[in-house]
Amino acid sequence: MKRSLPQDDAPFAFAPEQQREVETIVARYPEGKQQSAIMPLLWLAQEHNGGHLSRAAICHVADLLGMPAMRAMEVASFYSMFQFAPVGRHFVQVCGTTPCWLRGSDGLKEVCARAIGAPNAPSADGMFSWTEVECLGACANAPMVQINEEFYEDLTPQRLEEILQDLARRDGRARSPAGAARPRAAAQDQRASAAQNVSGSTKKSEPPHVEGTGTDFHQFAW
Repeated sequence: MKRSLPQDDAPFAFAPEQQREVETIVARYPEGKQQSAIMPLLWLAQEHNGGHLSRAAICHVADLLGMPAMRAMEVASFYSMFQFAPVGRHFVQVCGTTPCWLRGSDGLKEVCARAIGAPNAPSADGMFSWTEVECLGACANAPMVQINEEFYEDLTPQRLEEILQDLARRDGRARSPAGAARPRAAAQDQRASAAQNVSGSTKKSEPPHVEGTGTDFHQFAW
């Protein structure tokens, strides 16, 4: 998929507390391999830039790692996890690959179009945006969406609409009942979630440390 390069030229720099996190990430990599930290640093920059990368943010990360800005741009433009335009507070990524399509992802896209608006642009209030993506690795629980860092699987259009309404209520777009809880992530029926890790969370987890090997997978510099 061809992607437009970021047009946002607003200045960017990590705040002091973020700079300490940068140093921690870079320290995971062997001497001379620090440029391998490009992806976690781009992710950190995106998190602290409202959910998308500006040209200045990409160039700033490149400068920190002593690499040409074009190389950092190549990485950022290759991976769909990096966004080049503003996204809503709740960023909905609808998997449209074959297993999800066969299980009804078109209906999920219709819900997003009706509830949020056109794809690849924030809603009028800036609270939501959505896009279609390729496989997110939860084929056994198709169809599914990812909202920010959480997977919602075994969805029906009705259930996705309820989830979006619950998120809107939590953010004050609609009236929320007292004590309303966050919509439950993972499989929406009683099946095991394809995204669930050993801790029970469906959030993206840190690379593992394999017991008995002494191997910290952060140390690999590909």
